[in-house]
Amino acid sequence: MLEKEFRNEDPSGKVIAFMLLIVSLIGGGAFAVKLGLQGIPPLKMALFRFIIGLIAVGGLGLYLGMSMRLRFEEFRRLLLIAALHALHIIALNIGTQHTTAARSTIFLSLYPLFAVLFGHFYLPNDRLTPTKTFGLLAAFGGVFLAIMPNLQGGSITGYLIGDLIVILSAGFLGFRITLTKVFVQDIYPYRLLVWLLALNIPCFYILSRIFEHEQPVEWTLASTSGLIYQGWIITGFCFLGLTWMLRKYKASKLVVFSFLMPLSGVLFSYLFLGDKLTLDVLAGTGLVAIGIYLVNRQR
Repeated sequence: MLEKEFRNEDPSGKVIAFMLLIVSLIGGGAFAVKLGLQGIPPLKMALFRFIIGLIAVGGLGLYLGMSMRLRFEEFRRLLLIAALHALHIIALNIGTQHTTAARSTIFLSLYPLFAVLFGHFYLPNDRLTPTKTFGLLAAFGGVFLAIMPNLQGGSITGYLIGDLIVILSAGFLGFRITLTKVFVQDIYPYRLLVWLLALNIPCFYILSRIFEHEQPVEWTLASTSGLIYQGWIITGFCFLGLTWMLRKYKASKLVVFSFLMPLSGVLFSYLFLGDKLTLDVLAGTGLVAIGIYLVNRQR
């Protein structure tokens, strides 16, 4: 456990409202990815997304007069954060190829549980309690209930490898969020996010050159719109807002809102793709809301 004193406050009503906005916008990321993939290969799209996000976050930081100079004592921590982020995306892509999209969504939704579990050991005054544990399980149950009708048939063992890889991806993401909470106590959020993006750019450039060198990029209105949404809205605004909030507020009470991401994605599909809102989705949303209430309930 880290011995230093943390800024580890309970989120206020305004912070919760802001977190709901961020989660809703990130939930639309699946819709944006579908648009982007209409003309851009996945690894190249991740590379372009990081470049656009770096321009957005770095430009705002420079405008506000923030120092972006990499300090020697910060390099190892930033490299660790960047490596966890890259491993999360790579494991997610590989795992999803060996399972169904619905199963991948469910198992990736485990990452708030990993974040809270890691936080129990790494973050002072952010321990697991019976009520908090029950709230997390209820929220995950809501996600499972909402997506369960979309699970495709077939042998469960046939998807086992992909499921395990996606769970590993969720573990990488949960650990990265926990370490981000630790590191933003010393590294300003702007600089941390700038170098997280900058260190991932050469990684995904090399990967795209190896695996997608024969796949061209088609700049259509749909693919460009999806890429801009991912780069400016999600990587720029949402990631920066989440990193800033992790600096001050309890990680366990923020990450539980992430269970709303797949449900807000369903809402985006309903609004823009004409998908139906079923009773399972509505019941799952209610169960997630109960879980969020239990985790954030004050003593």
